[in-house]
Amino acid sequence: MRVLLVKTSSMGDVIHALPALTDALARFPDLKVDWVVEEGFAEIPGWHPAVDRVIPVSIRRWRKQWLKSFFSGEIKAFRAELTRERYDRVIDAQGLLKSAWITRQARGLTCGMDRNSAREPVASHFYKKSFPVARQQHAVERIRQLFAQALEYPVPTEVGAFGVQREQFLPEVVTEDKPYVVFLHGTTRDDKHWPEPYWQTLCGMMAHRGYQIRLPWGNERERQRAEAIARITPAATVLPRLSLAEIATQLVGASGAVAVDTGLGHLAAALAVPTVSLYGPTSPDLIGAYGAHQRHLRATDYTEIPQNGSGKAVDPAIFAPLHPALVKTALLDLM
Repeated sequence: MRVLLVKTSSMGDVIHALPALTDALARFPDLKVDWVVEEGFAEIPGWHPAVDRVIPVSIRRWRKQWLKSFFSGEIKAFRAELTRERYDRVIDAQGLLKSAWITRQARGLTCGMDRNSAREPVASHFYKKSFPVARQQHAVERIRQLFAQALEYPVPTEVGAFGVQREQFLPEVVTEDKPYVVFLHGTTRDDKHWPEPYWQTLCGMMAHRGYQIRLPWGNERERQRAEAIARITPAATVLPRLSLAEIATQLVGASGAVAVDTGLGHLAAALAVPTVSLYGPTSPDLIGAYGAHQRHLRATDYTEIPQNGSGKAVDPAIFAPLHPALVKTALLDLM
């Protein structure tokens, strides 16, 4: 069986689709999946054994440079790749107009969520077959149910497995002689950032416990934050800029991780790294880090508001009750 999966972004959404492939591969051992994904996340699909071909798409960039992308032949080349194979099923797991448009270009029976289930209901009109998938459940379960209906097998009842083999990220030579934790501090929204003084305090706490701390980053602003977090703790190291596979290698070697609501937190979950994820204005109920060894801490579940070392309230204020001692205890318990 050959399937085309359209799940383009974001990082967390892409990772959430992996357990559905594990389900389908268990049902159809000869399954081959081609996956349309945004170019920035093109590393991820190839980590799953069911994926045969990754087809990068650049809708985010094309929107900004439409004429240049059109006349350069880039869009034409993408469509040629998209139509190269005929598929038994073409599954849109995104449920947006942009993903439905891509799905419609491919050759095969197009499938997606019905108008009451899709994120953008009008997308359902692009599919030859559409299926009901209840909204009030985790995104991983929604995609698993969509796949089960599209490929006609019973929905598995066990917890989904990401299917990513940790062994592929193990370094060839292990030189580390001291345990370390990874702090995934970067996220796209300012109000989802855990306060910088809290990160600094947590660094000190984990260093006191004998752990080194590693801080990855993805852009200049995140690099500056990482340097500020590491500044007061000799045990903290700001990593160089890394690819997703290189970050995965750092995570696989870690004793644990702490993450804000960010795509890299979902990557840690896919690798079964013991991870404490911190939520302020967002909720983990429908899109939180999924799977084994994951702990969610919500600022709204706590009421006591301590002050930081300078005596000033922290920013974002919503995180004030979620102080470092709570995070340290949760992380040590999880590890």
